Amino acid sequence: MTIVKNKTASAVQITAEQILREARERQEGSTIRSPRQRITDRSEVEDYQLGKRKEFEDLIRRRNNNNNNVWVKYAEWEEKQNDLQRARSIWERAVEDQSRNHSLWLKYAEFEMKNKSLNRARNVWDRAVTLLPRVDQLWYKYVHMEEMLGNVAAARQLFQRWMDYMPDQQAWLSYIKFELRYSEIHLARALFDRFISFHPCVGAFTKYAKFEFNNGEVARARNVYETAVQMLPDDDEELEHLFVAFAQFEERCKELERARCIYKFALDRIPKGRAEGLHERFLAFEKLYGDKQGIEDAVTKKKRSQYEYQVTNHPSNYDAWFDYIRLEETFGIKERVRELYERAIANVPPAPEKIYWQRYIYLWINYALYEELDAADVDRTRDVYRECLNLIPHHKFSFAKIWLLAAQFEIRQSNIKGARMILGNAIGKAPKDEIFKKYIQIELQLGNIDRCRKLYQKYLEWSPHSCYAWSKFAELEMSLSETERARSIFELAIAQPLLDAPESLWKAYMDFEISEGEIGRSRELYEKLTGRNRREYDDSEETKTSTNMKLLEAAYRWKKQKNA
Repeated sequence: MTIVKNKTASAVQITAEQILREARERQEGSTIRSPRQRITDRSEVEDYQLGKRKEFEDLIRRRNNNNNNVWVKYAEWEEKQNDLQRARSIWERAVEDQSRNHSLWLKYAEFEMKNKSLNRARNVWDRAVTLLPRVDQLWYKYVHMEEMLGNVAAARQLFQRWMDYMPDQQAWLSYIKFELRYSEIHLARALFDRFISFHPCVGAFTKYAKFEFNNGEVARARNVYETAVQMLPDDDEELEHLFVAFAQFEERCKELERARCIYKFALDRIPKGRAEGLHERFLAFEKLYGDKQGIEDAVTKKKRSQYEYQVTNHPSNYDAWFDYIRLEETFGIKERVRELYERAIANVPPAPEKIYWQRYIYLWINYALYEELDAADVDRTRDVYRECLNLIPHHKFSFAKIWLLAAQFEIRQSNIKGARMILGNAIGKAPKDEIFKKYIQIELQLGNIDRCRKLYQKYLEWSPHSCYAWSKFAELEMSLSETERARSIFELAIAQPLLDAPESLWKAYMDFEISEGEIGRSRELYEKLTGRNRREYDDSEETKTSTNMKLLEAAYRWKKQKNA
């Protein structure tokens, strides 16, 4: 047994990671390679080829449907052995096994072209495009081969066969470029006509128009754009690009008025939410070629489009309606302004709560004022006020402002009876302080004292606690030197059990007696007021004392129960 005498740590420490790393480095340095074979005679070559072919055949049998790479490697290996017949046979077996795999057809045809078997390559291409006509790469390669060989007629026939399958746009454009390379302008034009019939889109029309313009056919190019405008629907997402291209075409032709008309027509046709870029283009065009009025029109169209988008997507945004209507009022077109007002007031708030109606009601007010002041149409103004008053749910809330504006309108038309009817309905349906005050003021200006008295009576019946109403009623009687009436009103007022500002009413009563020289009455009123206040104070103190005593008695009983 070996005894370790020195158990201290070694100066050089080796970790397990270091051991594994060194082991791997030594393994990598000694890589095992297969022995190199040297073939010296024909029999050894045949043995090698037989073994390799057996290996490939076994791989093909084992892998079933996933044989793409195996077939390709097998055929390429046979090609390296310079046995083209065997390689061709393998390619045939491959395309027969996986006829829908276009990559095999491509490699097969490239094999034939690489070995300069052009007729065989044509045969392969023709079989491929017949079997897979929707694979564009096969057509491109086939056409490219024929064109490189200088066989233009055959390439054209291939394109015509391809077009019968109605391929995508790029295929049509490749055919057109092919014809242009050989300066066949009339054939390219005929192809463009077929192209836009199969693919009626903005890109096809703009390319056709650009082709005509580059060949100096301005009238034909304009006709292409006009045809596109007629054929394409309004909901086409790229319609904006068509109008921009059309306008720029006219601009290059120095037809500025035509370009301006195109921009305006486009702004009217395209939905407002998708015309932002068109507005920017139109504004830039006007800044470049237009006068001050044209620039202002362009800015106005842009604003109109923005407002239209806002009110369409958010019809309850009444501020947007105000801005939009204000913009249209600057142009003075009555039908347009009325249409906007009708559209705006049709967006009634969803809930019968006053907070939602506070902005909406100003649409009606502005509408009525516009009809009265700008349009000078009295009948329409009256209709607007009537419809507004019928729309408001007065049993839940009302607006004194609209009642007063309607009454003031009738007064301006010298229709006092109509104004009285409106204010009377207001008092009956939705009485408010402002309505009473304004109605009384109107009757007082007309000198109808009896009506004023009746209105004050209605006012006090509706609001008996209003010191303002009592004071004003008494002031009316004082202005008529009806001292006893005024004193009676004051007496009735101070006898009310509840008042909103009793100190002002008492002061007004005492000032009235002083103005009449009744110092004794004024003193009595003062003593009556102080006595009432004292009694109220005593009553409140007694109530407070009795409450405190009850609390003390309850606390005493609770403590006594606790001790027991």
